[in-house]
Amino acid sequence: MKFSEIKTHLGKFRVGIAGAGGLGSNCAVALARSGVGTLVLSDFDVIEEPNLNRQYFFTDQVGMMKTIALKDNIARINPDVFVIIHQKRLDNINIPEIFSGCNVIVDAFDTSDMKEMLIETVQLKMPGTPLIVGSGMAGWGKSETIRCRKIDDTLYVCGDESSEVSDNLPPMAPRVSIVANMQANVVIEILMKMK
Repeated sequence: MKFSEIKTHLGKFRVGIAGAGGLGSNCAVALARSGVGTLVLSDFDVIEEPNLNRQYFFTDQVGMMKTIALKDNIARINPDVFVIIHQKRLDNINIPEIFSGCNVIVDAFDTSDMKEMLIETVQLKMPGTPLIVGSGMAGWGKSETIRCRKIDDTLYVCGDESSEVSDNLPPMAPRVSIVANMQANVVIEILMKMK
């Protein structure tokens, strides 16, 4: 299949991304470059200088809302992508509304409690919607430990599922980007099977 055909097919779909930091910004860019038609981005935070070591933002965007900056960056990469942004903290009440109509949802949260809440909410209130979770990407090296695992018909986990972020094991661009692009790859794999 030629890329023009892939792009035409992917252009029919809507993908939600919960969080626009390291995972979310890099995954969104990969999906935009691949031709996904609509991205729904939700994050309530602003870009800080320490974020630049792993997030798809630039020094002149420090202080901007992540969703606004990411929408601007995607427009420069692929202006055909329709980007919908929400600048709010996600919870079990607003997730179904914000990600309504999404064919796939990507988890790009930093904390395990938020990931757990997203998984529970999507599985209970949006049954059948595939969810791609990122877990375990701190530090550097050990690329061979990063993988994608299908948990059930709609839940996938990308990462090493063990390396937790700490002061001595910070998130860094290479491993974060590997996991984010792995998440994007799973999204595309799912969408390419949809009609």
